Amino acid sequence: MRLVAPAKLNLCLYLGPRRADGLHELVSLFEPLALSDAIEVTQLPDGAPDEVVCPGVEGENLAARALAALREGGWDGPPLRLQIEKRIPVAAGLGGGSADAAAVLRLATGDFPGQWTGNSPVPDLPEIAAELGADVPSQLQPAMALVRGAGERVGPLPAPPPHAVLLLPGGGGLSTAEVFAEADRLGLGRSEAELATLATRLREAAGGGASPLDYAELLANDLEPAARSLRPDIGGALDALRAAGAPLVLLSGSGPTAVGVFDALAPARSAAASLDRDDAIVCEAGRAP
Repeated sequence: MRLVAPAKLNLCLYLGPRRADGLHELVSLFEPLALSDAIEVTQLPDGAPDEVVCPGVEGENLAARALAALREGGWDGPPLRLQIEKRIPVAAGLGGGSADAAAVLRLATGDFPGQWTGNSPVPDLPEIAAELGADVPSQLQPAMALVRGAGERVGPLPAPPPHAVLLLPGGGGLSTAEVFAEADRLGLGRSEAELATLATRLREAAGGGASPLDYAELLANDLEPAARSLRPDIGGALDALRAAGAPLVLLSGSGPTAVGVFDALAPARSAAASLDRDDAIVCEAGRAP
């Protein structure tokens, strides 16, 4: 079996107060990208331990934790070997680890052949997903969504018209925790009342299936100053995208990926060619592959 784990793009990210659990209240619009990791799933002999292999990523990853959480939750699928082919840059604000974990959790949904699902599907995958990480719940069903809370409140929205993005991940490697800590140090963030107003405006703007380019004035990332403080090169990437003609330029998640949003693949590819950067990635956006 081959699972597809699409990256997610934060079309905006509004930062709210820090909660008692240490996480922050957020308002964000997520959309899936055609850029995705691939996970090959192979059944192992009865009694064998599960294996998760992800070349290039050291130590335990979220996919391994997701499979272990399914077992702890009572899922009785056969022993499995998961071979992850990483295509989504690591620690780049594109949710690659969360995408892999959510893809593994989907094994328990009953959407796969019987020998993979076991006899005891786990009933509360959103709860397991939330325990794994803030971005995992939204990735259980990759689609356009308004995301609130720390990421656990996911409100599906209609898919927008086809459009494209040009990603400049800059090598990835930026810690989400460090970016949020820097945001706290800088005193960034909004009140809960502001977040509620922004959530209403975003739901109204995106609720009819409009293109993000139609409500670009609503799309901003409150974490950008913190990310740029830690990685000043982000500013150069954002400026390069503007100079290349991107109608909308933003930072995805906690960075460092700078994003140019275009109405089609052709102008995105043309802009990528003009930049001549080794890290440039062009892909479709708005619908899971």
